[in-house]
Order: sequence, then structure tokens, then C-alpha cells
Amino acid sequence: AVNAGLEGGVVVERVRGLAPGQGLDAATGAYVDMFQAGIIDPAKVTRSALRNAASIAALFLTTEAVIASAPSAAPEPQFEQ
Repeated sequence: AVNAGLEGGVVVERVRGLAPGQGLDAATGAYVDMFQAGIIDPAKVTRSALRNAASIAALFLTTEAVIASAPSAAPEPQFEQ
């Protein structure tokens, strides 16, 4: 919800009160029946994502060295007094 510009906690509470299969259509901001709106996650997509994630995790565990970009310095947080 946050990446759609909405408050995550508000959306979660609203969805908890909806019937099973109901959810937020982030494109429109409306709460709809997810199946009727065509917002579904096919099992093959989820299975492929998990398989690929496990493969990469195993690769990192068996690799002796990894080359990565150095993180940039984060700015110090500013606190109001």
C-alpha cells in the first residue's frame, strides 16, 4: 500500500474487515473482489519466484567472495528540538 501512496496500516485494517477474496486495487484505490477484477497471482509465478530465490540463496552460501557496490554514506538524521 505504501508504494501506491497509501497508509499501510489503514489498508490492512480495512482489508481485515472485508470478505475473503476482497482487497485493494492499488491502481484505482478501490476495494474490490480480486478475482473479478483480474488481480490474481498464478501459482506458477509464485513457485518460480521461490525457486529462483532459493537458487540465488544457495549460490551465495557456496560462493567464497562477492563483489558489491559500497553503500553511500547516509545523511545524519535531523531532529527538531
